[in-house]
Amino acid sequence: MVLDRPRQPLQLRDVPKPKAKAGELLVRVNTCAVCRTDLHVVDGELPDPKLPLIPGHQIVGPVEEIGGGENSQFKVGDRVGIPWLGWTDGECVYCRSSRENLCDRAKFTAYTIAGGYAEFTVADSRFCFHLPDNYNDVDVAPLLCAGLIGYRSYRKAGDVRRLGIYGFGNAAHLIAQIALYEGRELFVFTRPGDKATQESAKKLGAKWTGGSDEMPPEKLDAAIIFASVGPLVPTALRALAKGGIVVCGGIHMSDIPSFPYADLWGERAITSVANLTRRDAEEFLEIAPRVPVQTKTEIFPLEEANAALEKFRAGELTATAVLVI
Repeated sequence: MVLDRPRQPLQLRDVPKPKAKAGELLVRVNTCAVCRTDLHVVDGELPDPKLPLIPGHQIVGPVEEIGGGENSQFKVGDRVGIPWLGWTDGECVYCRSSRENLCDRAKFTAYTIAGGYAEFTVADSRFCFHLPDNYNDVDVAPLLCAGLIGYRSYRKAGDVRRLGIYGFGNAAHLIAQIALYEGRELFVFTRPGDKATQESAKKLGAKWTGGSDEMPPEKLDAAIIFASVGPLVPTALRALAKGGIVVCGGIHMSDIPSFPYADLWGERAITSVANLTRRDAEEFLEIAPRVPVQTKTEIFPLEEANAALEKFRAGELTATAVLVI
């Protein structure tokens, strides 16, 4: 499924089978989860994608071929996961200081290199991962972006007791499970009036749920914003205790309105999360089966990718859409 131009439907098309160069893996795609970032790319909210583009960066499948003939990490038949971060230069100041997610020359799966809405894809083997055996191909796919970016956001929030989450979608649902496993008190904020999602969060174990227009009964030590809604930043700031942090967990967000300095004072902080590192992936894929983190999925065949994106856009998905190839 190919994106020719932003704000147009994807086109079902036969393209040449990709070839793996030295250091790359040719992967037969079994499943690929649909991410909000795919929607941002398709809707033209992220600039300069490499067009024409095959979207999809939560890719699961077996290694079909190893570029260069051999690889110390993988062998033919191994099941691998391919995430958003697809390549870094390994040389810049960011890469040399354990911040490869900020590499200026980084390449991203389904943005600057071809993704997984296809039968085959190639990926740099250094940025592929072995997947836990106790997940099937459908259930493990959402862990590769909602899980990984969510996990980085969660770790950026620090070792806190009272954690707020604004926007209870795929990433929040996965990370909430880890937060509860690690003994955090969870406060969940949804669209005002969304009682169904609030009830779902309570069943999962949240201490309190409410609308994003409400203040929690206790001041928060940290808040993660997964919704791409800029006005939530000053709202979350006002919910923080002194020394607290607001973590913005998305790659795209609407503009943040001005707010009084008094809301930031008291050593409160705001930070964003950019991409992921390989260490994030290794840590998350190790802890996820121990919790165990459970995913909720809705299956679509590859040729119905546009329908999956449209349901996502309209807010009609109650689970992560996963394309089955």
